[in-house]
Amino acid sequence: MIEITLPDDVWQDVEPGTEALVEKWLVDEGDAVRAGQPIAEVVIVKAHQEIVAPADGRIEKIQVKADETFGKGRSLALLSE
Repeated sequence: MIEITLPDDVWQDVEPGTEALVEKWLVDEGDAVRAGQPIAEVVIVKAHQEIVAPADGRIEKIQVKADETFGKGRSLALLSE
């Protein structure tokens, strides 16, 4: 199982304790995805970021729903290869 997170480099110049927002999911639980496929859109400090699938597989569980916030290192979803 692969945990999908917002890459650490996106958090580089962000103040500690700042949270990002999942604006929307582009996939649903159970959907098959390909490596590099956009799967979610998030906003952090007024900048939009795209989350992409790190590998081919299936989205097993979305752990942070749309319109919810999350902190650095939090798993957004689980992907099975």
